Amino acid sequence: LSLSLSLSLSLSLSLSRIVSLVSPAPHPTPPLSKMANPTLNRKNTLSALLWENVQAMNDESGFDVVIVCCGTQTQADYWQSRLEMGKGVVLGEGSQPLAVCEDWDGGAGNALGTLYAFQKARKLALELGNGDILAKLQEGSISVGMYHTAGKGTRLAPLPGSENNNKPGVKLPASIDIGGRPRAITILEAVVKQTSIYADSRKGRLSVFWGDQVFIPSVHVPYEPRHHVDILCSLGPMPSAEEWQEKGLEKYGLIAVNAAGQAAQVEKVDYHTAQELLADLGEVTMVGTSLGSFSVSSVMLDVLLDEFSTELKRKSGKLDTDPHLWMPMTLPEAGYELIMGRKISPHRARAHYSRVQAMLDALKARDASCMDRLFGAVNVGRDSIWWDYGQLKLYYRNMMLLRDDTEEASLARSFLGMPGRTHGSELFGTSMDGRSVVQGCSLGAGRVTNSVLCNVHAAEIDADGCILVNITAKKITARPGSLVYNVVDDTDAGVIADENVALAGVWREDGSDVKMKAYTSMDTGKLWEQREFDNPHTFKEVYDMNLLTDVATIEKRRQTRQSAAQREILSNVETKARDSSVQGAIMRHIPGFLIGGAAGALALMLLTRNKA
Repeated sequence: LSLSLSLSLSLSLSLSRIVSLVSPAPHPTPPLSKMANPTLNRKNTLSALLWENVQAMNDESGFDVVIVCCGTQTQADYWQSRLEMGKGVVLGEGSQPLAVCEDWDGGAGNALGTLYAFQKARKLALELGNGDILAKLQEGSISVGMYHTAGKGTRLAPLPGSENNNKPGVKLPASIDIGGRPRAITILEAVVKQTSIYADSRKGRLSVFWGDQVFIPSVHVPYEPRHHVDILCSLGPMPSAEEWQEKGLEKYGLIAVNAAGQAAQVEKVDYHTAQELLADLGEVTMVGTSLGSFSVSSVMLDVLLDEFSTELKRKSGKLDTDPHLWMPMTLPEAGYELIMGRKISPHRARAHYSRVQAMLDALKARDASCMDRLFGAVNVGRDSIWWDYGQLKLYYRNMMLLRDDTEEASLARSFLGMPGRTHGSELFGTSMDGRSVVQGCSLGAGRVTNSVLCNVHAAEIDADGCILVNITAKKITARPGSLVYNVVDDTDAGVIADENVALAGVWREDGSDVKMKAYTSMDTGKLWEQREFDNPHTFKEVYDMNLLTDVATIEKRRQTRQSAAQREILSNVETKARDSSVQGAIMRHIPGFLIGGAAGALALMLLTRNKA
């Protein structure tokens, strides 16, 4: 009986800890259909291209140099350390991260900001003993990817505040190995991973991206750059006047391309105005919305650095790429003055236009044929898939997508490195339905239905239709539509999230924290300076309090408190599981023990009778 109980108890304890550690397996690319139906053929071809691109993002080593432009020096220090630890996971093993701070009063704009960040990164690379990245670009031996992360994240509140204004550090519900431990992947890391697909095509070029959107191109990505500047866009045939109006194209910055592949940019104009502005381009064959992300040749980069050297030295002025570079490069003077006249005086517009044209003369001196290949477009496809994390409601929607059984959801899970819906998790008696996604969690008693969880540790849980990211608590109760983020709670009542409410912990350097709330469907940017719910502060007040905080220090203290709480919770959960297993084992053996005892008594009685 003792041996039987021991074996049964061991088996019960093993079964009570359900551990999901599924080995990643590449998703099979859907085969191209051989059916004659052109619609089916197109769908299957599109599906194959999307899967091909996701697989490439998972396989690519990425840019040789990764520059991150941050809002503060403490954020730059954080990302330098984080990306160093992410080599071989988010970056290539041999990639060099260079995180710098844009210490420019009032902001430089994304044109001057790009040049200034490159200058600072070049200096940092030399200080780290990694050579001159400009010289290496000119040799064509490296590719450089730059990521702009500035911005307050007003429409994503309260999540950026929970990361102490480190907006690109907002977490997504998927685990990656950073520094030898599982951690939730950040938005910036997802963007770096996604854009790595362009690295192999861009040796000798600087590529510039923005850090809050992930997209999966619906076209074959590798290409041979032939323009000094090229810009990502979603191209389609030139629309008619009616189609232009129906699609609302007058609301967007647009890229127009002629038959020779030369492009021009126009900003928020109607169909007839666009026709006039683009007359010098010739017959326009393709038009599409601009993504803003671009790449420049090393020659163009050198020319830009030289032209704007005075502003860069003084850290003065504010210039953006679309109105101050691409449009004066590609439009006639009258057209440029027409568009810019809405914002600045005609005199200033003409003066700036003349300056850019003089800069192009300097480019011609280095490349006589540059005007034939000055500005081009890189098509991402009209059927590309987009996941925008720049607003709270979009963050919520695109994270809940992970539960679905659609192809888009499968692509998202594959891109985020999820080998299965449940991975790296220990479930001690928690029931989970087939739609939920649970990554890197340890959960005691309770249930998880229709939800997405990452790095959640709780002794008791009731999660229904919610998102939980980086939570440690004795008890969690999360209602449909709720989002809980960066919370450690050691009270017996635990974490309670009401329907359609986002709850985020905001940590301070002394280890204390406050909770901030918002509706998951609201535009928090419109409520930036208003105090909603029972919040102790406005979102703006949280932003202001975070300005001088050390992001890395706060994260370490949060992790220390979180680890201590996790150990206590896990110990209690395991003890309960063990006690439950012992009771179960005993109860299973009682019938056998009783039967065995009765049989023994009967045998003894018969033996005694026989002897008599």
